[in-house]
Amino acid sequence: MAFSKTFPKEVEGSNYPRWEEVFLTEEEEKEEEKKCREENIKLMKECIKDAEVIFKEEGLKNFQSDIIHTAISLFEKRASHQVYWKERKAKEKFDKTRK
Repeated sequence: MAFSKTFPKEVEGSNYPRWEEVFLTEEEEKEEEKKCREENIKLMKECIKDAEVIFKEEGLKNFQSDIIHTAISLFEKRASHQVYWKERKAKEKFDKTRK
C-alpha cells in the first residue's frame, strides 16, 4: 500500500480548507526509506561518540554496554523516523501542485 498524507488546501471564498491526499510512488517511498536509513546510521555513530564523551567527561567507567545504552537513548531522541521522511516528501509534492 502506498504512503499517503493529507494536506489542507485553501479554497478561495471559503473559511474551510479542502483536504487533498498526496501519494508517494513506490520509488519515492523507497528513496525516502534509503535516506532515512543512511541518516539513522550516521546519527547512531554520532550518538555512540557523544556517549563516549559524556562518560569520559563525567569520569564514568567506560563499559561498552553502558555506552551503547546511552547512545540508544540519545538516538531515540534524535532519530528521524521513516514516516517523517515520507511526510516531508509528500509535503514537497503538495507544495509543487500549489504553484
